[in-house]
Amino acid sequence: MTILRVLIVEDDARIAELHRRFVEKVGGFEVVGIALNLTETREMVELLDPDLLLLDLYLPDGNGMDMLRELRGQGRQIDVVLITAAKEVNAVQQALQNGAFDYLIKPVMFPRFAEALHKFQRYHVQLHQVEQLDQTEIDQLRQGHSVPSVPGGSSVPKGIDLLTLGKVQHVFHGSECFSAEEVAASIGASRSTARRYLEYLITTGELRADIVYGSVGRPERRYFVTHPSA
Repeated sequence: MTILRVLIVEDDARIAELHRRFVEKVGGFEVVGIALNLTETREMVELLDPDLLLLDLYLPDGNGMDMLRELRGQGRQIDVVLITAAKEVNAVQQALQNGAFDYLIKPVMFPRFAEALHKFQRYHVQLHQVEQLDQTEIDQLRQGHSVPSVPGGSSVPKGIDLLTLGKVQHVFHGSECFSAEEVAASIGASRSTARRYLEYLITTGELRADIVYGSVGRPERRYFVTHPSA
């Protein structure tokens, strides 16, 4: 099996280490380097020739989108997964226009991270195992290379808004357990809206739910962050 080479570009050493561990938990990949800024990224791209960049958007000496444009302008056969806190529609649009393979919102949950790598792995294998493609195979490649970039899943079902979903995910950054009422208050939405997004995140594997009984015995459905198994 071909081992795909990954370069992590992230200026926060703790996040870079977390992503390195995530990569190591997905078979068929190896981390060949960690770059803390764009200058190091350019040097490592030249020296290490990675297959995939896990690229932060905001770096000390520039914007990761500039690096993506450079790679495309040079015609390098390196794919890019953007990993960023930026949820703006404009950022997603630029990523699509410049050929990013995927777009993940921080903090990234391991199931979504692994999904992106597995999708790239399938894409890479299919692209390199034949010399010619039929229409069905081309359509499959396009699906694998597109960026629906839902922060917690691979597609957006009806009734789920990307920006609202990002707000709900952000609520769980730094804390691991909330009720629908608490999430609703945090994002300024109704309880029913919050519950719809919370239940969706259960289907993506990012959250799990449990019934918790309070001091007076009243049951309450609470939502917990799902941690990847060690």
